[in-house]
Amino acid sequence: MSAVFENKNIYITGGNRGIGKAVSKMFASEKANISLIGRSFSKDLEAELLAAGALSVKFYETDLSSRDEIERLIEKLKDQKVDVLFNNAGLLTGGLLEEQPLDDIYDMFQVNIVGLTHLTRGVLPQMLKEKSGLIINNSSVSALMHFPCATTYAASKAALYAFSNCLNAELEGTGVSVLCLVTPGIKTRMFDEIEVKYGKNFETPTDSITPEEYADQIKQSILSGQKVLWPKGPTRLGLFIARFLPSLFRREINRRFRR
Repeated sequence: MSAVFENKNIYITGGNRGIGKAVSKMFASEKANISLIGRSFSKDLEAELLAAGALSVKFYETDLSSRDEIERLIEKLKDQKVDVLFNNAGLLTGGLLEEQPLDDIYDMFQVNIVGLTHLTRGVLPQMLKEKSGLIINNSSVSALMHFPCATTYAASKAALYAFSNCLNAELEGTGVSVLCLVTPGIKTRMFDEIEVKYGKNFETPTDSITPEEYADQIKQSILSGQKVLWPKGPTRLGLFIARFLPSLFRREINRRFRR
């Protein structure tokens, strides 16, 4: 256990399952105060986090697709010390662009980038006042590996990757920093949805790790002061090819794609 996180106030969006829940439990084991932000929470989650070691657990029921609800949340948090804000909540869209439901596209952009930006903007002044704080943004390899059927989702994650880099530049020397997660395949419910949304037209990669493994990687990345957490293993190689050998990457994804 590291004393770095002990008694710190950790705020996590989408913390009731998957990566968010695993990271919540990781911080709980470090004796932190956990506050979860989302639409709903299982009744057993508080007991689970307290049993894992959390000093306290709070829930803020908030629809992150709603500007008004985010504004009300920011008002509740204005006098709270936020040591870490983990912008984890996200929605997945996929499939041929002309077949993606328009409502799903709007909801996804609202949660993945617009609402996230709104919430971050709301808590940032308090962090700057304290001259300390960490913002963690859950981007994706899709921000840099541009697969067919990922048009809208990849656009949201590319926006988040750019947002994180720009914000880090703005915050230089303030005591506040940003960690951007270039998240690989994590075995969650959303990961299983990829095959459902993409599978008709694209043979998706199957490499994945558990949320618990990724939570440990996030912890180590925070402790080492990284600005970006890059994926490991085969996904790291694929990301290298996408960034620096784009023609090779394009040939491979074209082989897997069928309209």
